[in-house]
Amino acid sequence: MQIELRFFASVREALNVAEERVEVPADVATVGDVRQWLCRRGPVWAETLGEQRALRMALDHTMVPAATRLREGCEVAFFPPVTGG
Repeated sequence: MQIELRFFASVREALNVAEERVEVPADVATVGDVRQWLCRRGPVWAETLGEQRALRMALDHTMVPAATRLREGCEVAFFPPVTGG
């Protein structure tokens, strides 16, 4: 399944990427699975997106819990709980 990823504020700065289109493995079915899968990319990813960090997640512009299921072509966004304007 292909999805769009978006990273905002300090998450974007830490990862040095704002967005990307990815093909997720078959076992990645929820927004939380995406987070865990991305953490396996390496130490910076694990530190930035790991469970120890407070992060907000959105699916197609709507805030969602980690258990929310993905859909083909959806957009998953990660950002800190508070962002400035």
